[in-house]
Amino acid sequence: MSNTPHINVDYFESLTGKISTQAQANVEQIGDRIKSIRNEKKLLLFDVAKLTGFDEKFLEDIENNSIKPQLGTIIKLSKALDSAFSTLISGKGDKLYSIIRSAEQKTVTRSASKGDKEVYVYKSLAPEVKGRHMEAFKIQLYKPSDFEMKVHSGEEFIYVLEGTVELRIDDKILELNPGDSAYYPSTMPHLIGAKEDKALIIAVMYGG
Repeated sequence: MSNTPHINVDYFESLTGKISTQAQANVEQIGDRIKSIRNEKKLLLFDVAKLTGFDEKFLEDIENNSIKPQLGTIIKLSKALDSAFSTLISGKGDKLYSIIRSAEQKTVTRSASKGDKEVYVYKSLAPEVKGRHMEAFKIQLYKPSDFEMKVHSGEEFIYVLEGTVELRIDDKILELNPGDSAYYPSTMPHLIGAKEDKALIIAVMYGG
């Protein structure tokens, strides 16, 4: 059997974690935005399925908000719908700049696998800026349950706030401690997670 890591498009598929949040009314309904953009472009679910390779029922469940898509899935949908990654994540925004106080962080999105297992919770830290090309998140990481490497388009930056993060990139395994950071193209096989128990990071993603 080959030891070469299998590559998957979903960046955070193996990560799980919790972040203290406000009421669940703050959870973003990404499916509503996806459905709205698809309808604006006069595309059927069949068309999107053909463009992405996703099953029509899977896409329908995303639009009905019964499945919370992972970030790699959202990036792929943004490409198919010719829409900015940030628009699907947290809307278009209407401000030239944004100042978010700690107590005002409200945008919380939960993502789950096809098996309905919640794999991570993330906060978008600048959802109100219009025309943005990057998306910044606060993410709590847990130790990965597997070591399947990920790959997708774009670029990523991570900054460790708490705990020790293990970054696997190509054939290297790197440890990052509080205050450490990393920047890499998302097209490189990679996987991040907590080395032990859990870790908290800031992640900035550019969908490409």
